[in-house]
Amino acid sequence: MPQFDVTAMGEVMLRLSVPAGERLELARSLDVHPGGAEGNVLVALARMGHKTAWCSSLPDNATGRLIANHLHLAGIDLSCVHWAKTGRTGLYFLEFADPPRNVDVVYDRAASCAALLTPSQIDWDHLMDTHHFHISGITPALSPSGLDATQTALREAKARHVTCSLDVNFRAKMWNPAEAKSVLTPLAAEVDILFCSQSDAETVFGYQGAPRQVLEALAQLAPSGRVVMSQSDQGIWAIEQGQILYEAARPVTIIDRLGAGDAMAAGVIHGYLQGDMASGLRYGALLAAMVLTQHGDMLVTSRTEVEGLLATGGGGLAR
Repeated sequence: MPQFDVTAMGEVMLRLSVPAGERLELARSLDVHPGGAEGNVLVALARMGHKTAWCSSLPDNATGRLIANHLHLAGIDLSCVHWAKTGRTGLYFLEFADPPRNVDVVYDRAASCAALLTPSQIDWDHLMDTHHFHISGITPALSPSGLDATQTALREAKARHVTCSLDVNFRAKMWNPAEAKSVLTPLAAEVDILFCSQSDAETVFGYQGAPRQVLEALAQLAPSGRVVMSQSDQGIWAIEQGQILYEAARPVTIIDRLGAGDAMAAGVIHGYLQGDMASGLRYGALLAAMVLTQHGDMLVTSRTEVEGLLATGGGGLAR
């Protein structure tokens, strides 16, 4: 039996933010939270009781240890982390805002240790000792070595009969749609679950129309025919073996806008591992709503809390 339920590879950065109503250019203090797509997914899965492991590269200094401490507290195995003697942690600065302004992100991640991670620095036997492997479209956008590591990871997973998922996670500040499409199209053909928001489906792949039409178009990219598409506050759609599934988004009072897509992916993977995609959508909708109600990208919860909220609907007074 594999050692892990889910493993993942990718960058976790430090998020430095100011609350709504404050501007970065006048900030005197910043809130610090770790955040990164694949790491966020693993944290949610670990808190749901799954055995998880994360692979990346961190600098052997206080910033690297800060990230590792958060992941360790969630219960994630870090044996596959490459600790670099020199280098830097990726940063992103976040300025929260209410309409009509946009929430704005400023990246400072060039040449981070994670971006420079090469396939030769990865313990593939450890990383692929798992039932499932997860990756996002952010990792191949980081650098040529990030793309090389992503392609190698999917080859290693296929050779070992490990199922895989890919979240498109298009970032316009990292590459343009044409570049993303050329890289992500062949990667999508290698995975068992393709995650793609409806907005990314249009921006990157040019797919427009009703959810069913977009899902069926996306399913042509993934031979598995298993695609999950989020519609922001409109809910989650999926297609599996030609069957269309839908789960409405949960009403939520938003505290922090980041991390919902990753929490949703974790919920879907949780259901997929149990052989029930419909259940996965229910978990995904709930976890996405939950992370929006707390500060930080990484969901803090427990299997007991999640099951209780699914059973009762939540929103009451627990005492």
